[in-house]
Amino acid sequence: MRIKRILLVFMATVLVLPSFLTVSPNKGIAAEDPSGEYATKDEVVYGTLSATGEKQEIYIVNILDVVKAGTIVDEGTYSNLKNLTDLSEMEQTGDTVEFTAPEGKFYYQGNKNDAQLPWNIKISYLLDGKEIAPEELAGKDGHVEINIHTSANESVDKAFVENYLLQISLNLEPEIFNNIKTQDGMVANAGKNKQVTFTVMPEQEGDLSIEADAVDFEMQGMEIAAVPQSMSIEAPDMDEMTGEMKSLTDAIKEISDGTGQLNNGVSELNNGVAGLRDGSGQFKQGISDINGASNGLINASVSIDEGLAKMSNSLGESLGEMDLTDLKELPEGLSQLADGLHQTADGLTKLNENYTKAYSALDEAMMAIPDHEITPDEIEELKKSDANKEVVDQLVETYTAARKAKGTYAEVNEAFVAVEPTLTKVSGSVTEMANTVDGMSTEIASSLEGMDIKASLAELQSGLETMSANYKDFHGGLVSYTDGVAQLSHSYKDVHSGIVELSGGTGELESGVDELDNGTDTLYESTKDMPEEMQKEVDQMIAEYDKSDFNAVSFVSGEKEKINSVQFVISTESIEKEEQESTEEEVEEEKGFWERLMDLFK
Repeated sequence: MRIKRILLVFMATVLVLPSFLTVSPNKGIAAEDPSGEYATKDEVVYGTLSATGEKQEIYIVNILDVVKAGTIVDEGTYSNLKNLTDLSEMEQTGDTVEFTAPEGKFYYQGNKNDAQLPWNIKISYLLDGKEIAPEELAGKDGHVEINIHTSANESVDKAFVENYLLQISLNLEPEIFNNIKTQDGMVANAGKNKQVTFTVMPEQEGDLSIEADAVDFEMQGMEIAAVPQSMSIEAPDMDEMTGEMKSLTDAIKEISDGTGQLNNGVSELNNGVAGLRDGSGQFKQGISDINGASNGLINASVSIDEGLAKMSNSLGESLGEMDLTDLKELPEGLSQLADGLHQTADGLTKLNENYTKAYSALDEAMMAIPDHEITPDEIEELKKSDANKEVVDQLVETYTAARKAKGTYAEVNEAFVAVEPTLTKVSGSVTEMANTVDGMSTEIASSLEGMDIKASLAELQSGLETMSANYKDFHGGLVSYTDGVAQLSHSYKDVHSGIVELSGGTGELESGVDELDNGTDTLYESTKDMPEEMQKEVDQMIAEYDKSDFNAVSFVSGEKEKINSVQFVISTESIEKEEQESTEEEVEEEKGFWERLMDLFK
């Protein structure tokens, strides 16, 4: 039996020994020069977190590019070491690790549970709007919200936070999750699952969230990768964009200049309309005064008419029995009548002069209103443009009021034109009548001596009778004239109201266009430097996110020169339901060759 056991041990040694001989810990090491050298080193930092983000374990896989085989001394302090390349021993001495390595890639793992990750990661869960612990969430149904917050860990070298971007991935099984929503991440298909990926830029905090409806909640652990943003960002060709922006600012400048010209034009229009309003007010007052004096003029004319008729009748009735001694007073009475008629004529002449001045000012102001006709389509097109809507509405309102005022003026202008010749004719007629009466007075005065008074009186009575008959026609014309003046005075109130309304509209328009002019000037001042500012902003953004000049630093030591790259691979624990204990009897597996061989030594 003993011989059999020795034979079996020998056979096992023969079978196992070659496998150890294939990996020589001193492969390629020259006996005369035991020290080795490596060119570069990569570090992959692995971290595990709880489902809420608390650190659980950290270990680093170091990858050295050994260019000279021999004894390698690497910086780093670890709680546990594991050679991942061969079976050679590794020794921790202070803050260094010493081992023997062949040429090529050499891998070893060091646990560093006392270290901190460069980022603080906090994860919280809500079920139907209420916060819940992840272990209590397993197996639940309802609307789930997962919130992830990342921030800088101030106790770790800030070079990682300043130059690394985080990528956080969640794999969600469609049998469990549906109606997946997120504003911050990207949802994509990953095999049968849905993968939600978030990216947090360097130097930024992350406030990330995802919502979904869950049935029998379970979730694989989140995967968090952190790599340096080492890609170079090329500056985009801004010439076309800045050129277009320059065209825009030039167009804004033209608009600003145009609104300035418009402002000047509207100001002149408003001043002209203000003059029109003042002239219209004077004309309205003049017409009102004429209309007010019409009653007195009519009453005076009636008195003259009645006086002539009475004088003619009285003279005819008493011609045979009248006391001719009183006839000497007749020239004086006729002279007074002539003076009254002259005063009336002078008043009409003065009235005509004032009316002519007022009408001339009104006509000049009305003719100054432009006769342009703007179609409804042009107005609608203007409203649809980029012009200020309030100012456009004021322009349209002012244009409509101006057209209305000018139209009304055109309708009543014939009455305005007829006033001046009528006043001239009436004034001339009154003057002629005064001259006639004055002549009669002179002739009567010179003829009273040595004349046949009765015959002369008969002739006078006949002349007075004729004059009285003619004066009735004159009085009828005078009444028609005063009626026309009254109608004109009444109608002109509407014209003047329209002019006043037009003046108010142009005043508001001037204020609006002035505000528009100031606004376009401000807009131009705000945008004229926009192309240069845009280029400056783009350059600043590129400088902020371009990390291509970043030189990697070691996570476990202060080494910089030989560090090629440092990456972080972090995962959270999965949220799973507790497994039910199986009551089935375990089936004993059939032992293989090695198990049966080892049983011989028990």
